[in-house]
Amino acid sequence: MSLGAGQNTEGTNAGGIFVQFNQDCTSLVAGSSSGYHLFALTPDDGVEEIYASRSGQDTCLVDRLFSSSLVAIVTVSAPRKLIVCHYKKGTEICNYSYSNTILAVKLNRSRLIVCLEESLHIHNIRDMKILHTIRDTPPNPRGLCALSPCVDHCYVAYPGSSAVGEVQIFDAVHLNAKCVISAHDSPLAALAWSMCGRRLATASERGTVIRVFAVPERTRLYEFRRGVKRCVSIACLAFSACGAYLAATSNTETVHVFRLQEAADEAPPEPEPAAAEPAGWMGWLQQAVSAGAGYLPAHVADVLAQGRAFAAARLPVTGYRAVAAITNTARAPRLLVATSAGVLLVFALDAAEGGECTLLRQHQLLEPAPAPAAAPALLHAGLELRRPAGAR
Repeated sequence: MSLGAGQNTEGTNAGGIFVQFNQDCTSLVAGSSSGYHLFALTPDDGVEEIYASRSGQDTCLVDRLFSSSLVAIVTVSAPRKLIVCHYKKGTEICNYSYSNTILAVKLNRSRLIVCLEESLHIHNIRDMKILHTIRDTPPNPRGLCALSPCVDHCYVAYPGSSAVGEVQIFDAVHLNAKCVISAHDSPLAALAWSMCGRRLATASERGTVIRVFAVPERTRLYEFRRGVKRCVSIACLAFSACGAYLAATSNTETVHVFRLQEAADEAPPEPEPAAAEPAGWMGWLQQAVSAGAGYLPAHVADVLAQGRAFAAARLPVTGYRAVAAITNTARAPRLLVATSAGVLLVFALDAAEGGECTLLRQHQLLEPAPAPAAAPALLHAGLELRRPAGAR
């Protein structure tokens, strides 16, 4: 769940603000031309700045280990150098230099992963020693990879091909290849693990279909269609902590939320009278598909059987990359969207009905570089643009 404003999904900010939620979505990190910043997400839909490095170093990558003091950063001036810091003490724990530009950094309580274009480096989080290097990976210029937050299923997912959507799964504890998933016909664009480390969400460069697989079984659990009218670039996939929802951001104004629910958990539908009419066009279509499934071409039946978004949010501004998180406050579920404009948007997510998500709050985290012409529309929703508590 990371972004910049440049070409890379996981790469440098290239003039924008790098933003990323931590592993359990309790805080947000941001990297800008002035350094890196840490923000706490509060239960009242607010945000509070808890640290600002103000080093003057343009920070292109930053990640925080859950709610700990451990932070990993990469600067624009030294893109091959990883710096690991204890932000509360203001001290550098260690630094490592690599043979090429660092494109992504991922952490959990057991491992730290550094992704280069053609290799992955696995560190022990306790002493930062390199345990293993996966060399000669297929070209991965966007630094696409995902590390499970769960140490019991400590898997790394990364592209196994630059031509098709093949996913390699590597066990970062036992240091061996776990399995390969043929996820899509097109190259991969996004990967995300659930909190339990047993589900992996994938999207391809076409951006129309999102799939969820069980790992290591490689079973396809869900298949969702984001849209049929156009192909888009998926920027981020994110599971909710409970695993019931999956959010997807793209280069469009819409953030989709899909609901994941096991068939066994769903109550069986009440039998309808034989004479009952289908409810509307979609009801008729679903009934027709069920009745004629055996007569439809396989690819047509597959498309009609794909799930659709449970809920959606409209971003007031386009042209910025966005990452999402789904949290659950004492009030209700929330969809959070952070953009490379340095803005955090808080939407209400109706757990019962889904539908259109209501924009509740907007927070200006940091001032971005000169923005696209559409930026003034950020206020058109009629909400006050708030600054986080503690921000200067």
